[in-house]
Amino acid sequence: MPRRPGTGHLVRLLRSTLGDSLLGVCLHGSATLGGLRPHSDVDVLAVLREPATHDRRRVLVEELLKVSGVGDGLRPVELTLVVQGDVRPWRYPPVCDFLYGEWLREDFERGVTPGRGPSPDLATVLTMVLLADAPLYGPRPAELLDPVPEADLRRAIVAGVPELMGELATDTRNVLLTLARGWHTLATGAVRSKDAAAEWAVGRLPRAHRPALARARAVYLGHEDERWDGLDVAACARYLARMIRERQGV
Repeated sequence: MPRRPGTGHLVRLLRSTLGDSLLGVCLHGSATLGGLRPHSDVDVLAVLREPATHDRRRVLVEELLKVSGVGDGLRPVELTLVVQGDVRPWRYPPVCDFLYGEWLREDFERGVTPGRGPSPDLATVLTMVLLADAPLYGPRPAELLDPVPEADLRRAIVAGVPELMGELATDTRNVLLTLARGWHTLATGAVRSKDAAAEWAVGRLPRAHRPALARARAVYLGHEDERWDGLDVAACARYLARMIRERQGV
């Protein structure tokens, strides 16, 4: 029987795999922005003293493949590792040491092991971690991480748009909700849950684009099945992307 990916299990996995290199583990995302929804990930950030070795990365992937998922009592896990020296003192773009997410499962099952690399989206993740202030192991996030300047958060949201648009066909719900949250953050300066940001955005969309985003929100909340027939999700996504780009520098 697969184990649920509770935060206690994730912390134990990180401590046993990363040893003394592990400085802290923090919860963020939906769990700290109003509570987990039926399709929410368990979002966890771990701060390391030094980059994870290939063997340790592989262990993390193999264990997460067992406990992360959709259905059968599982919940998807999004695990991000950062080396403290890569993000403190802060510089842009930040470097991500390791990323596990269910949208990458097929790659991981083929033996791909995530490596280090620049990741503008990490600016948003670190902002949410600091706002949540929810340590699972080690000190509070502000003792491990520097704040992300507003200008870098804004350009990270804009920089993430092309990748999101490329994933629209395979991850429709999440792409629409993430675009809506990016628009909301750029317009208001606040970081809110995906469903709250989508509710804000639906009321500001042209009437023709509202059904697609409203469906994404309803699916995320568990109110509707995931189906997109009869909805022009591409047009909705393009409009959201344009709103994000227009807010750049505002």
